[in-house]
Amino acid sequence: MRKTVLFLCTANSSRSPMAEGLVNHFWGDRIDAFSAGTEATHVNPHAVEVMKEIGIDISKQQSKNLSVFDGQTFDYVITLCGDANETCPLYIGGTKKMHVGFDDPAKATGSKEDILREFRRVRDEIKERLTVFFQDK
Repeated sequence: MRKTVLFLCTANSSRSPMAEGLVNHFWGDRIDAFSAGTEATHVNPHAVEVMKEIGIDISKQQSKNLSVFDGQTFDYVITLCGDANETCPLYIGGTKKMHVGFDDPAKATGSKEDILREFRRVRDEIKERLTVFFQDK
């Protein structure tokens, strides 16, 4: 039976779309991943760019508000930022809620290369943590 996971972050612009893309790419044969935010905005173009570098296209993803998933249940609900963890501490749509925090790459400053370096670092951290978590699921 396929598992489902919902990734939550504030803006659903960087960390949660990257996590959704990673899970659907690497474990999509057994896990369906979704993402949402407490305040939907847009998928950050830098996130799209660094995911494309590793062969994952998230350009069609759209930032969604958590309310889109009202009434749905998930096997896992994973918050990726402190704000989402505090805002949605009792999301009852998941049988298991976890918090795995990552820095917000959208707050990176400097040259484009500096910003992309930060997005790559966060992307790789998310991939590493999810690999450990989903390897036995």
